[in-house]
Amino acid sequence: MRPVGALSHVRVLDLSRVLAGPWATQLLGDLGAEVIKIERPGRGDDTRTYGPPWAKDEAGEDTDVSAYYLCANRNKESITVDFTRAEGRALLRELAAQSDVLVENFKVGTLARYGLDYETLAAINPRLIYCSITGFGQDGPYAERSGYDFLIQGMGGLMSVTGAPDGTPTKVGVALADVMTGLYASNAILAALVWRERSGEGQHIDLGMLDVQVAALANQALNYLSSGKAPARVGNAHPNIVPYDACPTADGHMILAIGNDAQFARFCIEARTDWLGDARFGSNAARVRHRDVLVRVPVLFVFILAFSRKACRGNDLRSDC
Repeated sequence: MRPVGALSHVRVLDLSRVLAGPWATQLLGDLGAEVIKIERPGRGDDTRTYGPPWAKDEAGEDTDVSAYYLCANRNKESITVDFTRAEGRALLRELAAQSDVLVENFKVGTLARYGLDYETLAAINPRLIYCSITGFGQDGPYAERSGYDFLIQGMGGLMSVTGAPDGTPTKVGVALADVMTGLYASNAILAALVWRERSGEGQHIDLGMLDVQVAALANQALNYLSSGKAPARVGNAHPNIVPYDACPTADGHMILAIGNDAQFARFCIEARTDWLGDARFGSNAARVRHRDVLVRVPVLFVFILAFSRKACRGNDLRSDC
């Protein structure tokens, strides 16, 4: 039974595979939309085989459905359709005529060969919101290329700011470019649904993973645009806030994240009262300039260890601002 939610009046035709597109349609399903997932006969979504681990049956035995597939395909109904055949194409056109949203992530031009592109389907259903997810968008020099999360994290700069300073470029531990693209896609679809309420018209959403990854660089991108200096890998540290790191203690690592000067002052009262009057650490900007001095003080970690063992005292550092 589908959940009742804000989008319970919306039908989504999901022609996407793997993660970015399915993540977007799953979010729409979470909000109550009816999501009809179209899979290839005999194979299904590629991620069905991305195991182990596998989903368990009632007896606790492995099935042939991967946990990966399940992470992005809840709240959906699944059918197989072969759109390389005329009857399959006819079925998808019929479904598109009765749907509000279509999401696909085929290579540019693939669905046009089968008459399942936006222009063709919009002629059948002018209210259709058609979202195309690709690696590099529908036009431009890289439009014909395939896009994979690992590739996009590298090209989009994320790997250049992830990992140890003296280590190799490192991807994030989850497919963040895919997940972020799914979030951007669902957000764009929601905006298109609102616009359709006002205009009565659908639209074609062109979403490139590389565009999303670059946009998601956030403060690191603006750091570069403001300073002209390319950001570097700093491990668990923060490029704009100090102290903000995973600090070693006698019984494991402790995260020390101090987000403003008032928090740092309260920390100093507990850990290093002599820092309260030290101009090198009096503001976050000063602490960033003197990062190497502050974080390499061995006694800091002694005080952190003692501080971390004070029952419930971590709450004392919470900001009231």
